[in-house]
Amino acid sequence: MNKKKERRRFIILCLAPAVILFGVFMILPTLNVFWMSTLKWGGLSADKTFVGFNNFVLLMQDMNFIRALQNTILIIAVVTVITMAVAILFASILVREKIKGQNFFRVIFYIPNILSVVVISSIFSAIYDPSENGMINSVLMLFKPESWETVKFLGDQSIVIYAIIGTMIWQAIGYYMVMYMASMSSIPEHLYEASALDGAGKIKQFFSITLPLIWDNIRTTLTFFIISTINLSFLFVKVMTSGGPDGASETVLSYLYKQAYNNASYGYGMAIAAVVFIFSFILSFIINRATERDTLEL
Repeated sequence: MNKKKERRRFIILCLAPAVILFGVFMILPTLNVFWMSTLKWGGLSADKTFVGFNNFVLLMQDMNFIRALQNTILIIAVVTVITMAVAILFASILVREKIKGQNFFRVIFYIPNILSVVVISSIFSAIYDPSENGMINSVLMLFKPESWETVKFLGDQSIVIYAIIGTMIWQAIGYYMVMYMASMSSIPEHLYEASALDGAGKIKQFFSITLPLIWDNIRTTLTFFIISTINLSFLFVKVMTSGGPDGASETVLSYLYKQAYNNASYGYGMAIAAVVFIFSFILSFIINRATERDTLEL
């Protein structure tokens, strides 16, 4: 009995620092965000007026916020699907096809994750340069007539969000490809040999063996990736377009930043933050439930 009590005390002592830190730096700030979302406050002055849910009512009527939310959902959907699909495909090819120099390709694909978002944004801003010196426009000029006008990738409202999406995909593929390569490398070779004897081709092996055995890893990275995409979208937008042209590339976090710090509407900005928190939580829950399946053991 004494040993059980001592063990329980030991466990509590080990967990206490982590629980306290989590409460102080995560739970309390989150609760504070929800409290500040009910205030009309500029962020610097001491004048705070309680307005209840008025900020949220205004938010639902704010077409600029609705547009930013639509852009965020589009970024999450397109970037997640393409990045995950390409990362899994490249990982499968490099592992299953026994391509020489696997470590070399791992390093090459992983390089974008070493670079800062500012550097990557600067590189792609140069690639998207609307002048004839821009990399893409200079290539397109070779196949177009002289009267053709260059494409303003970051200046055209209809395509600017897709230019940012392309940048985010390039930045993320390598990291997740390396993670999936590690998972695929741990799959026993005899499973593929046995399936080959049964007449299964490489495509069937991928869907019957590879994908089910790395599914738990995919589920974990999927949730992490979606949350990180919401955060990174702000950084790319802030550096590349600052939400322009005319709000066409605005995301919920960049709009939050403008309202809270540029427009001194801190309470309104915290209302946006509260919506983002709830949206992220619900989305993560849906993804986890939608991808839930029985765990396969080797």
